[in-house]
Amino acid sequence: MRADRLISLVLLLRRHGRLTAAALVRELEVSTRTVLRDIEALSAAGVPVYAERGRHGGFALLPDFRTDLTGLNHDEALALLTAGSGRGEQVFGLGPALASAMRKVVDALPESHRATASDAARRFLVDPETDLLSRRLVTEEVPGTTMSEVRRAVLAGRKLRIHYAATGQAPQWRTVDPVGLVTVRDRGYLLATRSGADRTYRLSRVSAAEQLPEPAQRPDRIDLDRIWRERCAQFLSDGDQVTVRVRVNPARREELVDTALAVRVEEPDADGWLRLEVTFQDPRHAEWALWQLTADAEALAPQWLRTSLRNRAAAIVSCYGGSS
Repeated sequence: MRADRLISLVLLLRRHGRLTAAALVRELEVSTRTVLRDIEALSAAGVPVYAERGRHGGFALLPDFRTDLTGLNHDEALALLTAGSGRGEQVFGLGPALASAMRKVVDALPESHRATASDAARRFLVDPETDLLSRRLVTEEVPGTTMSEVRRAVLAGRKLRIHYAATGQAPQWRTVDPVGLVTVRDRGYLLATRSGADRTYRLSRVSAAEQLPEPAQRPDRIDLDRIWRERCAQFLSDGDQVTVRVRVNPARREELVDTALAVRVEEPDADGWLRLEVTFQDPRHAEWALWQLTADAEALAPQWLRTSLRNRAAAIVSCYGGSS
């Protein structure tokens, strides 16, 4: 909306003092012509914005001009700035809105606290792209227009048509009643019902969406956290999932947990290792996960998994066990 963009433009100039048209184009993601029209609109509305020509020129506000955004103390602003620094800013397509909100947060601070809070937020890093083992964390991408349409239907309580590709199936159009949106480890999910049955859709598999005029069939008040727990439990009880008991070196615990669907039981073993009961997608998934940990993990049950791992190890010994 243009009103939001005009506010963002003012806040950018308040924060940086002077910005070129090119810099404003990058920040606001609009054309140069749009920036110039917005500058004219602000001037016509009485906002004291002026242009400075020359090599170091640009647009600026008169020094004493200040927007009326108050009510945040230092710690409240710091909390918002820190939360906004995480990679989750792109989840549900709200990245641009978050960037605009952060500018307003900074501008709302008293002059004496503004630089301090901004510097403090830079010393907190939330969910970087890689962990200590240099494993890259990948955020699933959803087209902006698609995500916007899904979000609108969820908030407006309208039925939603989605072009969805289930695992191993060709994409199909489905009409659903959206309940809510959930993000877990940078993966987004749409919780919905379809013909009265619970459905959970992975947002990265939605290629197109259309909000319909009909109201969604859903309760006015929901406990989204409870619904998510129930659907997780249902997911773990369906299909070919297998539960495995395993001993693991504590140094390799995170690798095991990261590959599992769920950890049901965890307790220390007598020798300092850990005993876990974990769930995998299927037998092949369980065998692969345990094999990656080599001698730092031992499958205790079921017996078929122990046999499978032993046979695989014997095949490797047979391959490399000849005379040197």
